[in-house]
Amino acid sequence: MTFDTASSGSGIVAASITGEVAERLFALAGKDLEDSQAVLDTANPHATGFALDGVTVRITTAVERETRTGHNVVGVLRSPAAHKTPALLIGAHYDHLGEGRHGNSLARDSEHGQVHHGADDNASGVVGVLAIAEMLAALERTRDVVLAFWSGEELGLLGSASFVNDTLGDASTLQACLNLDMIGRSRDNRLAIQGVGSSHGWRRLIEQANIPVGFDLQLQDDPYLPTDSSSFNRVGVPCLNLFTGAHEDYHRPSDVAGKINYGDMERVVQLTANIGRRLVTRDEPLAFVKVEPRVQQGAAPAAVRAYTGTIPDYATEIEGLLLSGVIGGGPAEVAGLREGDVIVKFGATDITNIYDYTYALEAVKVGEPLTVVYQRDGEQQETVLTPTVRP
Repeated sequence: MTFDTASSGSGIVAASITGEVAERLFALAGKDLEDSQAVLDTANPHATGFALDGVTVRITTAVERETRTGHNVVGVLRSPAAHKTPALLIGAHYDHLGEGRHGNSLARDSEHGQVHHGADDNASGVVGVLAIAEMLAALERTRDVVLAFWSGEELGLLGSASFVNDTLGDASTLQACLNLDMIGRSRDNRLAIQGVGSSHGWRRLIEQANIPVGFDLQLQDDPYLPTDSSSFNRVGVPCLNLFTGAHEDYHRPSDVAGKINYGDMERVVQLTANIGRRLVTRDEPLAFVKVEPRVQQGAAPAAVRAYTGTIPDYATEIEGLLLSGVIGGGPAEVAGLREGDVIVKFGATDITNIYDYTYALEAVKVGEPLTVVYQRDGEQQETVLTPTVRP
């Protein structure tokens, strides 16, 4: 049922019936199923429906939610002195789309049902973590290095969120996080490093690490990203994400190993390892900085999607939209929303799940206030939220 996200969780009872049952219903009403179907098959726009007089139908439906288990793969390079200092985490998600049957494939018509190889997204990141681990394993370290491979990223950062919420415990046990997501398709010597604003110490470390590598770097302060680094930013861990850019093979079967730029991918690994070396040998951990989003200036409201500053919790099954947080300075925080609130109505739309919320966002407009109904600590409350342009 989740394939049809438009009606998922709508509360409308729906059922499919067999042809045999349909023939009995039509016969009871004195109608012929085949004749009625033949009229529809002509594509005559004036063909109308009719009542099945004298027929009473009782429908009993039951939904059994299927749950499945994903597994993170986590290892540690131990350091003798690491019990006194927080660890460095280096991670990448290892899941992809399989045959692309779950709604987030961008396969062309001729590609439907084919294996989505995911060479860049994110076999490149997985290989990068393993290569960096080999480099750091031979280094005299004063900190542990945690090596993490996340599951469920494509479904909404499920693996990294689970690690942060259920496994990590105290976020202060991590010094910093380096996340690699799509590092195999660098073009024109460019490399994006995102989340730089999460610590004042990042820029100098990155500059030093890039001297022997020589990328044209695109440094982006914004840590609120659709990848696993966001899970750590949420709990106050400085985290970078390394990314070589989008391309036409993203989420398609054509994302294959033959299109990887192996030379530049090796350079991304070298740069990341250079940052890692400095982190695991420095005395003081990085200080976390909460980034306040900046509103774009001069953009035409009609040209950009409305921005609310909410951070949905994709991993929790609940009636409504549970917030795992709100972006500092964003519309949601200004409206008084906070982590743990459950949105049940957004403007004129009742919210029962993430899909309802996604569709509700399409209707809102920049600068036009709307009423948000939410639950906090078991009590229903209201606030007014005014969407802005995306930072």
